[in-house]
Order: sequence, then structure tokens, then C-alpha cells
Amino acid sequence: MNNIFTEITDKIDFYRGNNAIELIKEYGSPLYVYDERIIKEKCRAIKALINYPNFSVNYSAKANSNLHLLKIIKDEGLNVDAMSPGEIFVQLEAGFKPEQIFYICNNVSKEEMMYAIEKNVLVSVDSLSQLELFGSINKGGKVAIRFNSGIGAGHSEKVVTGGKNTKFGVDENFIEEVKKIIQKYELKLVGINQHIGSLFMEKTPYIEGVKAILSIAEKFEDLEFVDIGGGFGIPYRKQNKETNLDLASLGRKLDEIIKQWVKNYGKEVTIKVEPGRYVVAESAVLLGTVFAVKENYDIKYIGTDLGFNVLSRPVIYDSHHDIEVMRENSMPSKKMEKVNIVGNICESGDIIAKDRTLPEIFEGDIIGVLDSGAYGYVMSSNYNNRLRPAEILIKEDGSVVIIRKRDELEDLLKGF
Repeated sequence: MNNIFTEITDKIDFYRGNNAIELIKEYGSPLYVYDERIIKEKCRAIKALINYPNFSVNYSAKANSNLHLLKIIKDEGLNVDAMSPGEIFVQLEAGFKPEQIFYICNNVSKEEMMYAIEKNVLVSVDSLSQLELFGSINKGGKVAIRFNSGIGAGHSEKVVTGGKNTKFGVDENFIEEVKKIIQKYELKLVGINQHIGSLFMEKTPYIEGVKAILSIAEKFEDLEFVDIGGGFGIPYRKQNKETNLDLASLGRKLDEIIKQWVKNYGKEVTIKVEPGRYVVAESAVLLGTVFAVKENYDIKYIGTDLGFNVLSRPVIYDSHHDIEVMRENSMPSKKMEKVNIVGNICESGDIIAKDRTLPEIFEGDIIGVLDSGAYGYVMSSNYNNRLRPAEILIKEDGSVVIIRKRDELEDLLKGF
């Protein structure tokens, strides 16, 4: 195999001695490839974020809910967040105990809320009406509330989940109404939480959000925990030398703020964070195959099987993923050129990477889309009746296991 443009994965030995082209041959194209070692490293790094002893990490499973990856994350000592009954179901199957699961729901039905209650999973509501619903079906129960402190951050306005222009959380101006509903239904408020948004790379917005949620927490007595949120970013532009989020510096500042707040509050409540992307994004490369190369009006298109049914982030969020190029034969690329990497979906927006300068690419080449472990397969679909790819895991010893089978045509008829 000729590694035409693979500096990032070569540097970290991502494939652990395996040949990416041979993996495609065995498991099909496209293909999600995960590195177990990276997931474990990220779990351990986030667990060491702060020194405060009552610290808990809840993995936000919406980033990647593969059963096998959840088992790895659980074994690394993380708890888990759920966004739906389906996620709760899978998390229980992965071995998480009900007390390790935190259901952060948004605009859910009575039936969905009851599912969590009956499974003994703690529920967080994010509106007065949902708090009323919870109280009406679980009088005297324990509950958490998601607040919106007015601070938001994220790589796209579509992922900013705090601030004045988002559907999430209870406006802090309604704290008195919250207390009245709690009293009305004799509820026990055990915790409050927030999430300001996804993929911050600079610590200041997060720090400001933490200060804001702790200020809200002061207005409630005898809390058991405060969840300060997630959103920890990863460098998607490694080929442009983008650096990692400085967790050490962030952790030191958080320790300082939290220890002072706990002292003032008079009780050592548990502090939670809820990373999703940070744990899994860098653990995966999405491999695909080049089937066509063409020019239309001076624009060169590299046609692949990496449609937005396989990876939708670039289409939904204009997200950047670094691209690598591999080739089975030894023919070199003689020039660098600007291209659009596109998929096989019948939509003009089906573009994985736009205006990228890459080594000359030929039919049959293998494309690697880096950092695709978060919001990749979980957002995939059968649009155009395309088959969803397999997912495989490269274990620490270099062995390969399949953790989700590739769709078959017959799967498209299930449910009819």
C-alpha cells in the first residue's frame, strides 16, 4: 500500500499494523474503523480533569452509542448520559447500572418519562411544563433540572445549547416557579445541570458557564450534584497544526472555582461533566473508495461512496474533517490540486470536503475521513436506500473485531 497522504494516522500508528485497504476488502466500503486505545486514553484524560474528590464523568452517548464502545467506556469508569429510552435500553444492555445513567430529556412524552422512572434512572427536565408532567406522574420523586444560564458556545449555531436563542433549559428567571412546582408535588431536587454547546476549544466560555450554573445552584438547598456540562472540543484541523484543548489549564481553573464554591455552599456536592465528542471523535477513521474523478466547469470532483447518509456532519454543520489518501499500487501523485470530495447521494449538498488541496487522486484510491467517531454512524441513514457501513474495532493488541455488521439489502425491508 502506498500511503499517499497519511501523516496524521501514521504518526499515532492508528491502524496498529493493519492495512486500511485490506480492511476495506474484508469488511466492505465504506467502513468505520475505531482504535480502542484512543478511547481509553480519552476516558482517562477526562477523568483526571480536576482534583476535586467528588468528581464524576458522564459520557454523553448521543455522540456514539455503539454497544461495544459503551462497554469499553463503562469499564474505564465513566457513567453515562441518555437522551432517549432507546439510549437507556442500550446502556443497560452495555452493563451500566440504573444509578450510573442520567436521563437528560427534552420535550418528551409521559410514556418516555415513565420508562426512565420505572427503570430507576434519574430524570432531568428542562422546562416548567415537563417538571409539572414529572411531578404529576411521580409525586415525591427525585428529579434534576436543566437550566439555561444565558451563556452559549459551539462550533455552529446549530449546536449552541445555552444562551438566549436555544430551546434548551429553564430560564433562571423562573427559579421561583420551579420551587413552587417542586413544593406542589413534594419532589426532591437532587441536582441541576447545563450544557452550553458543543466543541469549544478555548476555555473562557466554559468557565463563564460554570460560574453561572454554580450561581444558580446557590439558590437551592441540599443539592447532591451540579452537572457543569460538556462540549469539550477536539482539533479537527490537525493537518493545519491545530492544537488540542488545554485540559490541564482548564482543570486548574475549574478546581479553583469549584473548591471555593463548595466551601461557600457548605456541602461537598458531586461535580459532573458530560463529554461526548471528546471521548470518541478521534478514535475513528471513516474509510471510503474513489469511484469517479471528473471536472465540471473548472471544478474537480472526487466521487466516492462517502455520501452524507454515512457522515452527515459536513452537510448539516459545514464541519471540517481532515482527509487522507491511500493507494494500493505504487503509482505516485505528481501534483497537489484543489478538489471537492463528494459522495453518491442524489443531492447537490452531498460534499464531504470542499476546496481541499490534496495530492492527485485516482479511481480506486481509498479516502480516510479523520476524527469521525462522534456524530458519525449515529447520524447515518438509509437515504436513497443506501446501506449503512460496518463498524470495526482495532483492539490494543492490533486484533480486529467487528462491532456492527454492514447492512444487507434485506434489512431495507424490515418493518414492512
